[in-house]
Amino acid sequence: MIRIENIHKSFDGKPVLRGISGTFEKGEPNLIIGSSGTGKSVLLKCIVGLIEPDEGHVYFDDKEFTNSNRDTKTEIRRQIGMLFQGGALFDSKTVEQNVMFPLDVLTKMPKAEKLDRVNFCLERVGLAGQNHKMPSEISGGMKKRVGIARAIVNNSSYLFCDEPNSGLDPQTSILIDELILEITEEYNITTIVVTHDMNSVLGIGDKIMFLYKGEKLWEGNKNEIMTSGIKEFDDFVFANKVMRKLREI
Repeated sequence: MIRIENIHKSFDGKPVLRGISGTFEKGEPNLIIGSSGTGKSVLLKCIVGLIEPDEGHVYFDDKEFTNSNRDTKTEIRRQIGMLFQGGALFDSKTVEQNVMFPLDVLTKMPKAEKLDRVNFCLERVGLAGQNHKMPSEISGGMKKRVGIARAIVNNSSYLFCDEPNSGLDPQTSILIDELILEITEEYNITTIVVTHDMNSVLGIGDKIMFLYKGEKLWEGNKNEIMTSGIKEFDDFVFANKVMRKLREI
């Protein structure tokens, strides 16, 4: 579980996050949604410690992270897996080397043990036998799956996904969503997904936080979307043609 309390962040005097609080539960995907520029990615970076919030606190399973000492932060960061928007693979490394990278940096595991773990994770994301391919030789969807394998290779307790379906076709996006859901449930990890893809929201939105101009305006699940009663949220949701048709049914 991850808990955030009263997170504020400004840049050059302009508020980007205005007192965001919430809880992200284990074993189910937690989605942060909203239009571009609403603070979704900034909030994610505050949670993982890439950006220091001006005010507020972040707790990982009741361990205070924001103002903790270096050792505590390092311990928590070892348990974090990240799936970046573009995949963020190393172009000069093979699939195997990309997935193994966190083990090289964070552990003293023997090489044979690392390879066993890499092969297990590649098989789990449907990429068994793709070890020696370069990123330039695989599709966008495969790159995202490599990114997921790398994110979980260190037995992560927390998985963060920043726009995991960006640049993917609808069919591949569904496969990535299903994989994120399966891994979250199977390993009982705390997963936070930043997205503006309504297909993802309807598919895996067990818990959803909606940001608008740096504030949390709505929180609920995919079954409660149609009855939010909040204009700004409705405008965001029903900007999608498919969603408008569903509303009319």
